Amino acid sequence: MEFESEDAAKIFYDEYARRVGFVMRVMSCRRSERDGRILARRLGCNKEGYCVSIRGKFGPVRKPRPSTREGCKAMIHIKFNKSGRWVITRFIKEHNHPLVVAPREARQTMDEKDKKIQELTVELRNKKKLCAAYQEQLTAFMKIVEEHSNQLSKKVQNVVNNLKEYESIEPQLLQQR
Repeated sequence: MEFESEDAAKIFYDEYARRVGFVMRVMSCRRSERDGRILARRLGCNKEGYCVSIRGKFGPVRKPRPSTREGCKAMIHIKFNKSGRWVITRFIKEHNHPLVVAPREARQTMDEKDKKIQELTVELRNKKKLCAAYQEQLTAFMKIVEEHSNQLSKKVQNVVNNLKEYESIEPQLLQQR
């Protein structure tokens, strides 16, 4: 499958994850060494990998929580291709844990942080759409300003040329009086 943008691929996989019964997580990415653009991205199940204990590094953990990671391998890998589109280059469908099929059950299993993340993700998508609309309007406005500026430049150049022409014939006109 191909997508117009990285965000379109994320939205697609997130919606797929909800339908199938898991929560999508944005995982690693590969960036261009030249300009820092993202060239590839991995999206997967939120139960991917295993939780690494941080005890001892920052002192004792006050309230240890059970790990939600189960080493799940389900994921997609998307790459930015030469035609400017994002293409799925790898897809692992199988999960090693039960999936929550009913949307109500999925909502009930999400803790407050997951809900907040989803809310913020939706808000971010909306803001990006709004930003794109503003950018479109700004580009159209800048084009109008540029056209107006070009017209003004031509008119100013005409005035300058007329003045030069007048200055060249001014002595002749003064002599005729």
